[in-house]
Amino acid sequence: MRDDIAHVAREYAEAVYSRARVPIEPPGFVPNWADQPFRYKTYPEAARIPLPVDVPDRLGGIDGLPDVSALLRLSYGLLSRRLDVTGNNDEHARSSYVGAVWGRGTASGGGLYPLEIYWVAGPSRHLLPGVYHYAPAHHALERLAVGDLTDRVRCATQHHPAALSTDQFLAVSVRLWRNAFKYQNFAYQVVTQDVGALLGSWQALAGGLPALLWFADEAMNGLLGLRTRDESVMAVVPLPFGAPAGSAPRHDAPLTQVVTPAAAERSRTVVRFAMLDAVHESTLITDEPRPGPAANQPAGVAEPTGTISLPAPASPDLGSARWPRERHSSFGRFTARHSLSGEDLATLLAALAATRDFPTDLKPAEGQHHLTRLLVFANHVEELPAGCYAYNSAEHRLSAVGAPRPVAAFLQQSYSLLNYDLGQVAAVVAIAGRPASVFARFGNRGLRVLNAEAGAVAQVGYLTAAALGLGCGAVLGFDNRAMNEVLELSGTDERTLLFLLFGAERAGLAAVGSVLVPGPVSPRSEPHTAGCTS
Repeated sequence: MRDDIAHVAREYAEAVYSRARVPIEPPGFVPNWADQPFRYKTYPEAARIPLPVDVPDRLGGIDGLPDVSALLRLSYGLLSRRLDVTGNNDEHARSSYVGAVWGRGTASGGGLYPLEIYWVAGPSRHLLPGVYHYAPAHHALERLAVGDLTDRVRCATQHHPAALSTDQFLAVSVRLWRNAFKYQNFAYQVVTQDVGALLGSWQALAGGLPALLWFADEAMNGLLGLRTRDESVMAVVPLPFGAPAGSAPRHDAPLTQVVTPAAAERSRTVVRFAMLDAVHESTLITDEPRPGPAANQPAGVAEPTGTISLPAPASPDLGSARWPRERHSSFGRFTARHSLSGEDLATLLAALAATRDFPTDLKPAEGQHHLTRLLVFANHVEELPAGCYAYNSAEHRLSAVGAPRPVAAFLQQSYSLLNYDLGQVAAVVAIAGRPASVFARFGNRGLRVLNAEAGAVAQVGYLTAAALGLGCGAVLGFDNRAMNEVLELSGTDERTLLFLLFGAERAGLAAVGSVLVPGPVSPRSEPHTAGCTS
């Protein structure tokens, strides 16, 4: 890492955590919604290959094109149109087709879905070798290049063993303007957590897919025909069914021919944000060696000894295709009429904690190593006094942070938006981490690594809540400093990164929508009794 930019991600992170008191530049910026970018990237001149539309009840693993198709659709494809009445302020916009909101299986900050997915296919299976872009609006692949380019992926990932074991790869990129037009410089924090949310979906649905987070950025972006400052790869995921490097292909691969069709852009004016550009550039790497296992230990977080026993958690089947369909943000639908049971809180915490073990190239081969830990604001939880608690995942216990006390008024005062009544929320789970330690270990790349773990935890929170028939909402709108003070993190190197709201939801809400991928209704979810669904 260059010495002259080593401080950039650290300063950006501190600005993000302090933004409730010191707004991030530019001050007074208003998004131009009339000139917002396309919600879906597409290559008009590329050959389009339709994907299978059938979705099984569960995947259980990835072993070919039908499984990849189902994984893409359940995680990032369009599952239904959402037109229900919520506490958000966008009902007028979403009532028109131009402003339509389409439900997807993975959560996204602001519902903007800035990620793109590419399939780099070798000669061993299914597709003509080449590079393909997943077009979620069409549930299809768009062919961008022809030829076996997988050696370039292996080289970019420093010949990681997972990359050497296959010739099929998914690459996840971020199209920065799609989020920055609304969130400006704050966008980088949001999109890097979005990457983790998608990886969390893939882990829950397919299990065991390793994510490579350390690779040469320009090499991967060049392979996909991307301009790094506009769109950049954030994760490379080797698929488990391809042939290993050096094995004989099933047929002769054609001569490499990059066709590079142009992607369409709707916005007439694309605004550059200096802080966002600087932090993105600072996280890029070329040939820096991947941090080895010896460097792993300092970034771990300590969990205080627990004194409050929790019930044994349930084991919901998060690999079921039902939960991505039913996952949604509650947006004001919480109700305190029904408290959160101790078993449901225990199940949520256990599932969130287990998500931190999702495999990446930057975790040790043996033993647990977590960059984050979980803290709880209990508001309406059965047999648990209102107050703050820290969760010890190894012991499956809570320890009190300070004396028991009501937290609803504090939470509402510390929240900057109007889409949630915090008095109705049963519990708020704070995901906290140690950015300074992560930066010391990974350099500026640590910002992406830390946020990926937080985003994955949040996504599994959504899926687990759906499985339990509960409401969920991931939010960034709290005053982090205020939350840190109450959680007794002030004066330490820990920071709150992201917050998850959980609780029961009100029944009888009006909803009008269309379901693109139908599925069974959860037996524990209350039906919408007003409006109609087609």
